[in-house]
Amino acid sequence: MFLVAFLRSPRAKGWFGEKRVAHQADFQLAPDQYIAFHNVTIQDERGTTKIDHVYASVHGLFEVETKKMQGWIFGRENDAQWTQSIYRKKVRFQNPLRQNYRHMKALAANLDIPLSQMHSVVVFSGDSTFKTSLPENVCTLANFTDYILSFDHVIWTTQELAVICAKMESVRLSNDRKTHQSHVQHLRGKHASK
Repeated sequence: MFLVAFLRSPRAKGWFGEKRVAHQADFQLAPDQYIAFHNVTIQDERGTTKIDHVYASVHGLFEVETKKMQGWIFGRENDAQWTQSIYRKKVRFQNPLRQNYRHMKALAANLDIPLSQMHSVVVFSGDSTFKTSLPENVCTLANFTDYILSFDHVIWTTQELAVICAKMESVRLSNDRKTHQSHVQHLRGKHASK
C-alpha cells in the first residue's frame, strides 16, 4: 500500500518523467556532442534553483524542464499559470516557461554567458494533450530531441565548450540528499511566505 501511494506521489511521477527524458536523450543525442548534466542545483539571487537537465553543445546550452502530466493542458506563453484538466478536476501550475527563464538567468550568471547562447526546452513526458497553441520549445517526449537537434549554428568552439562544462561542474552544488533537502526547505520557506 505504501509503495502504491509513493508511486502515485508527485515526487515519484516527476522522477519517472525525468528518467524518461534522460533515457530518450541518451538514444537521440550523441554523448560526444551533447554533454548531459542532470539534477543541477545552483545558487541564484533568491536562494537555490534546481534544473532537471542541461545539455551542453557547440550550439549552446539547452535547459530542459520536465513535466510528467496527464489530461488536457491549457496555457499561453505569457500566462503566469497553466491549467491541467483531468475529467472535471482542474489543477493550476506555474508556467514552465517562466520557471525555465529563472533557471536560464541563474545559469547565465553562474557561467558568465549571455542568455542568447541558451535555449529553453519544456518536455511533457506524460499522456497529456495540449489544448492551446504553445511555442515550439514546448515539446513532448517524442519530439524534444528533434527540437534540440534543429539548432545547427555553431556558437562555441570545442575548447570553449570544455571550459563551460568545467565551470558547470564547479558551480553546481553536490547532487546529494543534503543539497536536495536544503533546496526543498528553501522552496517551502518561499511558498510559506506567500
